Amino acid sequence: MSLLQIAEPNKSTAPHHHRYGIGIDLGTTHSLVAVVRSGQAQVIEAADANDTLLPSVVYYPQSGEPIVGHQALGYSDASAASTIASAKRFMGRSQADIKFSHPYTLTGDTAAMPAFVTAQGNISPVAVSAQILKTLIDRAKLALPEDSIEGAVITVPAYFDEAQRQATKDAASAAGINVLRLLNEPTAAAIAYGLDQKKSSLDKPQYFLIYDLGGGTFDVSVLKLTQGVFEVLATGGNSALGGDDIDRLLANWLIVQSGVLPEAVSPHDKSVLARLARDYKQQLSTQESVAIEVTVNGQPWQGLLTSTDLAAITAPVSRRTLKVCEQVLRDAAIDKEALDEVILVGGSTRMPIIQSLVAEFFATEPLCRFNPDEVVALGAAQAAHQLVNGDSDDNAMLLLDVTPLSLGLETMGGLVEVIIPRNTPIPVKKRQIFTTYQDGQTGMVIHVVQGERETVADCRTLGRFELFGIPPMKAGFARIEVTFSIDANGQLTVSAQETTTGIASQIEITPAYGLSDEQKEQLLLAGFQYAEEDKQARALIEAKIESEREVLALQSALRDFSALLDSSERQRLTQAMEVMRAAIESNDRSQIESAKAQLKPISDLFAARIMDQSIKSTMAGTKTEDWQS
Repeated sequence: MSLLQIAEPNKSTAPHHHRYGIGIDLGTTHSLVAVVRSGQAQVIEAADANDTLLPSVVYYPQSGEPIVGHQALGYSDASAASTIASAKRFMGRSQADIKFSHPYTLTGDTAAMPAFVTAQGNISPVAVSAQILKTLIDRAKLALPEDSIEGAVITVPAYFDEAQRQATKDAASAAGINVLRLLNEPTAAAIAYGLDQKKSSLDKPQYFLIYDLGGGTFDVSVLKLTQGVFEVLATGGNSALGGDDIDRLLANWLIVQSGVLPEAVSPHDKSVLARLARDYKQQLSTQESVAIEVTVNGQPWQGLLTSTDLAAITAPVSRRTLKVCEQVLRDAAIDKEALDEVILVGGSTRMPIIQSLVAEFFATEPLCRFNPDEVVALGAAQAAHQLVNGDSDDNAMLLLDVTPLSLGLETMGGLVEVIIPRNTPIPVKKRQIFTTYQDGQTGMVIHVVQGERETVADCRTLGRFELFGIPPMKAGFARIEVTFSIDANGQLTVSAQETTTGIASQIEITPAYGLSDEQKEQLLLAGFQYAEEDKQARALIEAKIESEREVLALQSALRDFSALLDSSERQRLTQAMEVMRAAIESNDRSQIESAKAQLKPISDLFAARIMDQSIKSTMAGTKTEDWQS
């Protein structure tokens, strides 16, 4: 007789075989890997403790394996073009979008993600990130039992769009990593801190703002915590704003102080100056002033850099971060005073200038109990642990991320019909019914867009697909169900189905490149700036479309039922239709409304007679008793 092996559902059949989910913070400047062991989230250290906080730098020599981390930094002076840093800023972006300063030679189509020209050939940003991820996963494999890693939660900036998230997943796949979930960096930080705070008051909601200023990205999220459920109320940020920009501003200041024009300095020398600037910036975290000694284009300069100088130099970056904070608070519909805590994340928040700025703006001391370089990785490790082990105890936490921009599709007249509004919690699936515009229409193009404006021209195209095989019928009779679905990783899938035949088509939105930082800001801000103008424009377009449909319907009815009107009535109807066409061409909403009022009496009369005939036709040949129950 055979015996069944008994085990608890969802538990390992080998009870002593541990399963681990690791958390990876794939950062612009540094990267880190963490894991939960014995119930405690902890960073996995490198063999060389100095390399635990891994610089996100890869050097590509002429031959041999790429070199990652601190060792790669040693080649940045001699081989700047082959030493790739801050590759995250290039992920999922087209060459045309990359307007920030960098020392690299890029190649490829301007509309596609570029490649770096190195001694080993053309290397994509995805390949650079894959090398960093491979280094981290190899480190984790050495520290954990063999074959015990189930997968990883990898963090991304909250404002990464679909293309940037897809590029991150592609890099993980190339590194041989099973991605359990992509997690927004602010949410990961909230997990790390929330595990200690959520027990305080389960009945009263708590509100947190995560201020995440890293090396190359800036994110702000407002989260609401209620009975163990973290809900992201609003999120915003800039995927090309961070400590690197402060370094460049300081490097330019050094150039100007030395009496050299910035445009006369080579990209290589600017890169060297940016590293010197970073060192000076870090020294000012512990002292009020630092002595400067640099040589720019052979021109030596000595001077003093003070904290006051650095505050003035940093102002353009700090002002932009506070504007984002203000917008996110408006989106979340809460005041600064309602926040329970402000949490600092990211290495750049170590700067006393940034800490003072945040404290002054929010009128509260920000929370920075954890190492700001480690907190995101620790939170990701907690999330990975929950996903792998299915924890259901009191410490388990539900996470509700949101989609940062509205998603919709194009309708007649170039209007946008929003299906999923921005700041909707994900994962989410929403359906909406649409119909055909013309008689006999058998196909439809589904145009998916992203943005906050009322017209397609002012939003960004994500993708198009076609649905064919719609049964030919009168305009407005077909029923097309369109479904927008976003999974926990932020991956968007759009499908369309004709409900009577079941014919369906779908597309998985994986655009070739992402939004630039300027485009992201424009998409959000324009939605507010042009709200009234867009409202009026939409009202005009809708009035025109409604009137055009009425004229088309009357034309179709005249072909089939013209005998129901006498000659004078037909003439009146035809004249009113001509007036309506002229009003539509005028683009004047008041003229359209006037023409509609003139057309309505005769079109209502015509519709009533068609209805009467239909009823008589339906009842012809039946008896009264046929209609009795």
